[in-house]
Amino acid sequence: MAELVIRDLTVEYASGDYSIRPIDGLDLTVKEGSLALLLGPSGCGKTTLLSCIAGILKPTSSSISVGGVEVTGLEGPALTEYRRHQVGVVFQAFNLIPSLSALDNVAAPMWAAGVGAAKARARAVALLERVDLEARLHHRPGELSGGQQQRVAIARALALDPPVVLADEPTAHLDYIQVEGILRLVAGLSAEGRVVAVATHDDRLLALAHQVVELVPRFIESELRPKRVDLDAGDVVFDQGERGDLIFVVDEGAVDLVRRHPDGTEELLAVAGPGDHFGEMGPLFDLPRAATARARERSVITGYTVRAFREAFGEQQLNRLFGR
Repeated sequence: MAELVIRDLTVEYASGDYSIRPIDGLDLTVKEGSLALLLGPSGCGKTTLLSCIAGILKPTSSSISVGGVEVTGLEGPALTEYRRHQVGVVFQAFNLIPSLSALDNVAAPMWAAGVGAAKARARAVALLERVDLEARLHHRPGELSGGQQQRVAIARALALDPPVVLADEPTAHLDYIQVEGILRLVAGLSAEGRVVAVATHDDRLLALAHQVVELVPRFIESELRPKRVDLDAGDVVFDQGERGDLIFVVDEGAVDLVRRHPDGTEELLAVAGPGDHFGEMGPLFDLPRAATARARERSVITGYTVRAFREAFGEQQLNRLFGR
């Protein structure tokens, strides 16, 4: 098996008019036979970190080594070989091929790697038996429960016996009974000598972890400037259902907050005037916008990140949002 060593990992990307470093100078070593738990709020970099280790995302700067192989320096066929044989990924949304049976979903990575059909089939059967799905070999994903689909995804991640297994929120879509079985499977992966890294909000995994890594996003201070927006009547600030990073304050004019119903009708929830704020729930809790914000007349508004809003108006203002 192989040890995972990360040195000075930094990932930076732009979000609107400011930049975020979900990962900034991270150092991490996970020894073989260990399970590392990645904790933190949405947007803190858990999935980003897994993507860097998997060779899916190239970081801004870093050294990522698996078994002495420098992952960030791999390109072309060498990177493909690494992704196939050195790392197995269990995706949050399962990512199973709907038209294939459980057996063929697990065999697919082996076919891509050139493993013979008979050998791939035998290995897939063995892995599905290991995750207690021997009675579901020929069922397609749509015929399986969420827990069963997750088990297929875990079996697929093990198809080529990788030394590193990465799991992104493996219990997110499962009920309490399904979670228990998945927890046992995850714990067993590291017991076989693998490096296992799991991104999760599920604190039931804490008891299984050998180490816990808490991630916190870092905003680039020089780019946390409030964003001034000039609006004409009818201009949309944001639409119901979309996600956004900014809390808005009305400087001049008025903004309607409107909820759209399934039948196409609209309900006016509120009118934000000078000094009023709106749109705070989405950025605070990583939720989709609950309403559409639309200028009632010519208006001027300012958009703030949560951190910039706190710095501009103080913690007490955030507390008042929730009646504290």
